[in-house]
Amino acid sequence: MSMQAVPLAKAYRLLNHGPTVLVSAAADGRRNLMAAAWCMPLDFEPPKLLVVLDKATYTRELIERSGEFVINVPPRRMLDVTVAAGNRSGREGDKFVELGVAAEPSQRVAAPCVAGCIAWLECVLLPEAHNQSRYDLFIGEVVAARADERVFSDGRWHFGPQDDALRTLHHVAGGAFFAIGEELDG
Repeated sequence: MSMQAVPLAKAYRLLNHGPTVLVSAAADGRRNLMAAAWCMPLDFEPPKLLVVLDKATYTRELIERSGEFVINVPPRRMLDVTVAAGNRSGREGDKFVELGVAAEPSQRVAAPCVAGCIAWLECVLLPEAHNQSRYDLFIGEVVAARADERVFSDGRWHFGPQDDALRTLHHVAGGAFFAIGEELDG
């Protein structure tokens, strides 16, 4: 797999189509990952995103302690990992190990990237105590972004028939997922 840096001005395009993501974080020698269906771009300059992280999640605790996280975009071939990451707690062990997922170093933050994903947005937390407490809403400033150039290049996603295993996942409630469909010219 060949990765390319995504200019920060185009980083929002990695999330604009609404994929389910894996959120990874690390603090105090521990790391974790979780699935999140509610993640979206917020701003262009500097690039920011929003993600909803329930109060009960261990990943949220790690983010609150470290002030950093990574939004990882898993492909269709990682559906089982994504579902398991969303249904298990990492409080008692290392979810990376339990799920057989490799962690890769990030470029700008201490939180690990999830190997096998097709896009990564490294974020610094912009603390908003009211939003975090009341709405479980976290704002991250994107400080680095990369993508798998087989399906993202020139600032846009491009999925062909040969890329079925690399299509992004979309959770539509009740445990149901879709993979992104065909590209349409508008």
